[in-house]
Amino acid sequence: MELHRRDVLGLGGLAALAALLPGCASALPEADVSAAGFGQDATGTVRLWCRAATVVGVRQVVDAFNASQDAVTVEVTPVLDGQYVTKLATAIRGGNVPDIVDIDDINSMLFIYRDSFTDLTPLVQQLDFAAQLNPGQLGLATRDGKHYGVPYIADNSALFYNTELFERAGLDPLEQTQDLDGLLEAARAIGALGDGTYGWSVDANAAGILGFVVQPHIWAAKAPNIVGDVGEQRGAMAGNDAVRRTFEFYRTLWTEELMPKNNFAGDGSRWGADFRDGTVGMIPANFSVAVLNAAPEMQAKTGVVLLPGPDGGRATFAGGDNLCIPRGAANASGAWQFAKFALDLPQQTKLPAGGYIPVRSDAATPQYRQEFPLAVAPLDGIAGAYAPTTLAYNLLFNQQDSPWIAAFRRAVFDGDLDGALAQGQKDFDRILEQAQL
Repeated sequence: MELHRRDVLGLGGLAALAALLPGCASALPEADVSAAGFGQDATGTVRLWCRAATVVGVRQVVDAFNASQDAVTVEVTPVLDGQYVTKLATAIRGGNVPDIVDIDDINSMLFIYRDSFTDLTPLVQQLDFAAQLNPGQLGLATRDGKHYGVPYIADNSALFYNTELFERAGLDPLEQTQDLDGLLEAARAIGALGDGTYGWSVDANAAGILGFVVQPHIWAAKAPNIVGDVGEQRGAMAGNDAVRRTFEFYRTLWTEELMPKNNFAGDGSRWGADFRDGTVGMIPANFSVAVLNAAPEMQAKTGVVLLPGPDGGRATFAGGDNLCIPRGAANASGAWQFAKFALDLPQQTKLPAGGYIPVRSDAATPQYRQEFPLAVAPLDGIAGAYAPTTLAYNLLFNQQDSPWIAAFRRAVFDGDLDGALAQGQKDFDRILEQAQL
């Protein structure tokens, strides 16, 4: 069935913006970030909205900030992820905005293109560590060379592996994880160990997970599946050799029974449990799933690298949250004071304790490397952190009826690779054409 523009916008939160923010965001005043003492001499209360999914990491930093001084108090309001876009759009429409928002970096661009956030460019440029910020996340807060936010906490995908199973299979994990052929060889050797052991695992009925862990194989090949600038974007599925080979890789894993059968219905509710139990050789996941929730003995036999492309290269999904200051914020100065504190190394280097990765490459200090060795790879490979700049990400990847999960399942489980790529191309192009604001 052909989707009308209204239907497409309604799926991913764009309808909220289209309906609630037509020309209204620009009516809210923008803070003078060049004013003397801005972000230094603030007082009063700062209202911070955060995603409910990241509230633990946020409160960790907020509590430290509030304890560090008594001039500014940050109050946290968690908002359910599925309601975040609509609630923020409603607040902007009503002119009663929070002072600072901790927003999914993928959704930052929705508001930036509605002129809803304050231009922080001079402040970002003054940061002496600006060059060390996660480029993928910063890119999702940047339009026309201007920065409307800063990365805050990172949630990166990577390939975690069981060193004990690799050793039993007689494999060198660093040699075997450089490309898809090496991964397949390793999966076969580990699967051949028997005793209910599998080479690979992925929750293949969870759209968001598939976008998070499968796409980096493609980006590592410098072959994005969305091309063009916002407003003139199109899909790059059909004819994309990296997409084809990545889907073929997963198809082989499935047909050779190198993945557990329950991967077919895996919806994310028990994501990584089989790896943490020690029965899976490799899993594309994040630090929280593979490491933080694992027992100490499993952590001790876990290794990690970034995800490889078909013929090499490395990439990681630049997931996480950005901090942005809405136009009309009552205490924008206090908000920036908190943002700077959140980006300081003492706060950044503690993020893995809450399941997240720092957004500064220089956070990988010797002490950090010793304390969080399995949270180092994304920092050492921070140049490979990427996520597409598009207004249609949720529609293309996160929705359970999105074209990405449909193409993946058609290619991997049904074996119709050509049909999956052809239909994926049509669906990507249609949504990208209809969902541009």
